[in-house]
This record gives sequence, C-alpha cells and structure tokens, in this order.
Amino acid sequence: MKKIHNIILLLLIGLLISSLAAISKSDAHLPTTIFGGAEQHSPSNWVKEEQIKVYNDKVILDIQDAIWAGFTDTNSMDPFIDETSHAIEISPENPQSINLGDVISYQTEKGIIIHRVIEKGEDKKGIYYIVKGDNNRFEDPIKVRFEDVKGVLVAVIY
Repeated sequence: MKKIHNIILLLLIGLLISSLAAISKSDAHLPTTIFGGAEQHSPSNWVKEEQIKVYNDKVILDIQDAIWAGFTDTNSMDPFIDETSHAIEISPENPQSINLGDVISYQTEKGIIIHRVIEKGEDKKGIYYIVKGDNNRFEDPIKVRFEDVKGVLVAVIY
C-alpha cells in the first residue's frame, strides 16, 4: 500500500511541475518572482503620502485641480481599468514630468484614449510618448505629444 501511495505522490508532483511549466509559458501575468519575468515600469509617484488622509469614516485625497475620469468598454486596459472603474487624473505641468509606466489620457480625432506610456523620446517636434493599452498586443500607432495629453491617472477607484 505504501508503494502505491509513493507512486501516486510522484505522479501528482510530476503533474504539478508540468502544469507549472505550461502556465509559465502561456501566462505573462504570473508573478516574476516565480517565473523570472521582466521588470515592468510602474506609474510615477504623483500623489505623496502626506496628501492621503485615511479616517474611520472617510478618505481625503488632497489633490489640487483633480479631474474625474470614467472609462468605456474597450478592454484595452484590462484588468487594470474597465468601464466600471472610476479614476482621478491631474494635468501634468510639463512634458518632462510624464514618465515610463504612467497612465495618461490623450485627445485623438476619435475621442480620448487612456493608455500606459511605454516609451518616451524626443525628435524635431519635441518630446513624445509611445503608449499602449495593457491588454493590447501593439502600441498605439501615433506619437503622443504633450499638447494632446489631458491628464495622468493618479488614483483608480473600483
């Protein structure tokens, strides 16, 4: 009986190891500490700790010139934000203040888009940002210019 238990245990361990190997190759969202993924850029620290006050009956965010943001159902930023999420944005002061990892909203001919900055560069026209939805395969097809930026997400409320 003990021999059968050992065989079953070895089979289960083998199944677990092969399952983990299959998951690690197919799921880019698993923690990097387990499977060795690359570091991703996170948003900058736009709201300082002293601007956040948490009380038993309320939370106060001391953010000047805050803008309320809602979202449409495009799935481009899933699972970070979706149409049922709410957020607070602020207007950045200058092009240098926007960094890799920041989530910005910008104006296009078709409306406002909210995507993450994945590259920042400079050309003859000045600083530009390459952005991409977290759930999109490809980056947006344009260079976003500072004058098109409407805001930077500083808080998401679910």
